Amino acid sequence: MSEYMVKAEGVHKRFGRLEVLKGISLEVAPASVMCLIGPSGSGKSTFLRCINHLEKIDRGRLWVDGELVGYRQANDTLYEQRESEIVRSRAKIGMVFQRFNLFPHMTAIDNVCLSQRMVLRRKSDDAEGRAQALLTRVGLADKMDEYPARLSGGQQQRVAIARALAMDPKVMLFDEVTSALDPELVKEVLDVMRELADEGMTMIVVTHEMGFAREVGDKVVFMDGGVIVEEGRPAQVLDSPGEERTKRFLGLVLEH
Repeated sequence: MSEYMVKAEGVHKRFGRLEVLKGISLEVAPASVMCLIGPSGSGKSTFLRCINHLEKIDRGRLWVDGELVGYRQANDTLYEQRESEIVRSRAKIGMVFQRFNLFPHMTAIDNVCLSQRMVLRRKSDDAEGRAQALLTRVGLADKMDEYPARLSGGQQQRVAIARALAMDPKVMLFDEVTSALDPELVKEVLDVMRELADEGMTMIVVTHEMGFAREVGDKVVFMDGGVIVEEGRPAQVLDSPGEERTKRFLGLVLEH
């Protein structure tokens, strides 16, 4: 296993004239939880999407488990991989989005089976067994045959987590996964994420849930304006921030 499960070095990303990431460098150790916090528009979600090559970076390097994501390197030049290679690389990077992105015409268990069969080429029986085990694990043993429209937001998000886990990822990326949920449904999703952390899953979590960051995070990274302003242990960043921008942001967030 690599020393770092995820390593970013000078990552830049722009959309037209807007430079969203201005040289992000960080490392995430295996079996650790990194929480990314910061105001909307600071580049957190874009960075997450760059890790699994949903967005192509303009400059810099990104590695997952010691391998470049989306590219191969010859001498000092990067060449983009073929789509089939990118899909294979992406399979080991689980991602859960703010919006659940479930297929509405498929039951919970079919949603969890689909990418196992399509990408991993698992036999139907094996995929179904894995899906049943994971849906049970996230507390949805009685909802396997329900369609997304008949599930609450929290239940849909737990199906999405089970779907990502079914690919046996080496790292899980969570992008504001509780922000579209009613407050009473937030806990059931965070509880599943806590269990994953306890089991040693490497996780990068974009979140406004400061209690979760404090309790579960090994490192908190505060981003603003496309740069990392401050990073450190949760208690250090959340309780004794050294930067004015961090203090200002936490003052606004913790008031609510």
